[in-house]
Amino acid sequence: MRIAYLECFAGISGDMFLGALIDAGVPAEVLTEATAALGLGASLKIEKVDRSGISCTKVHVLEDGCLAEDKHRGEHPHTHQAQAHAHTHDHADPHDHASTNEHAHSHGRSLGAILELIRAAPLAEPVKRTSGQVFELLGASEAKIHHVDIHAIHFHEVGAVDAIVDIVAASAGLHHLQVDAWYSSPLNVGGGMVECAHGTFPVPAPATADLLRGLPTYSAHVQKELVTPTGAALLRVLNPAFGPQPAMRVERIGYGAGTRNPKRFPNALRISIGEAGERDEQRTETVTVLETALDDLSPQILAWVAESALAAGALDVMLTPVIMKKGRPGTLLTVLCNRSESAALERLMLRETSTLGVRIRQDQRRCLERYFTPVQTPYGEIRIKVGMLADEEMNAAPEFEDCRAAAVRFHVPLKQVQQAAIAAYQAAREDRSAL
Repeated sequence: MRIAYLECFAGISGDMFLGALIDAGVPAEVLTEATAALGLGASLKIEKVDRSGISCTKVHVLEDGCLAEDKHRGEHPHTHQAQAHAHTHDHADPHDHASTNEHAHSHGRSLGAILELIRAAPLAEPVKRTSGQVFELLGASEAKIHHVDIHAIHFHEVGAVDAIVDIVAASAGLHHLQVDAWYSSPLNVGGGMVECAHGTFPVPAPATADLLRGLPTYSAHVQKELVTPTGAALLRVLNPAFGPQPAMRVERIGYGAGTRNPKRFPNALRISIGEAGERDEQRTETVTVLETALDDLSPQILAWVAESALAAGALDVMLTPVIMKKGRPGTLLTVLCNRSESAALERLMLRETSTLGVRIRQDQRRCLERYFTPVQTPYGEIRIKVGMLADEEMNAAPEFEDCRAAAVRFHVPLKQVQQAAIAAYQAAREDRSAL
């Protein structure tokens, strides 16, 4: 199984990620073609630089031949601060802020305009999907921070050309790599204060802090911002397992440089790519279980609580029929979560249900290694989730959301899309076996 490990000892940002991908062997043409496909008059300048004695790859985004980062200062020592400015329009016919460069620079691009720009570009569907997910995560964080509807968000720095290029080019590089599983070290966020569109804030900046909720972070070595919102959102989409480097046979190593070059601190992101080595047959992890039994709550509210818990970060939610005291039929509400989400989910259960208490325990769970692989069907690309035990495939199933979207788009039964995806996956397996 092909895996990759990110070492974020100097944080992570969009341009660092691009540099690490190229340094690890992703052809520069993959990123430059994705950049040109956007039609924004942008290009990439790629060079070798020194960071504390380490040779790294630095990627600059050029806008009309000039360094784009010079036009949009602020995100990071590596790039630009990705804060959004939220505002709404009173007129009935809102205009597209991406329609002209001058207008986009002065007012920012809306999330919808950025997503439409990506959808209209001649890019592979997985690249569009990953790019869209990154921007949707950024939009959701900004909407929460500013307490506005996500559709009212207009990005300033993250809507600038260099940030859009960072995200789309990174998505193209990820698609080219075809890594089955991602891993990452804890994240060094740096320290001190950072200038944002709305003022000076402590590191990590508000959007970054929101995106990093539940992830392992620390502050060390320098009083500068090291993790940008763009970098945090890319990590969220990758959804890596955090911890020490897993057992692997490393084939490629890449270093992506940040802009600053402080003394005795390598301002770089390292990526190691290779094949998974000898490892435990299953991953073991500790999860928190929150539980309460209810016999006086509407099923409508129970469904709402389950939906809210999943939206708040629960790993799973179960509603089990039980017989309670005095022979009353009730429901056992069980919420599975990471320890970092426990307090918020406890409060949710106490606030939204009629319970007077919640049982809490720590359980161990053993998980199959999981990764996604895309297959082509008559209804477009569908991801297949594969579960592995050591090197043996144990389960494979089409991703439900992909199948549902395809069924709606092509007006066919959902089960028809699922069957087509399974058939395509089985055919691909047989082709690989024949090689």
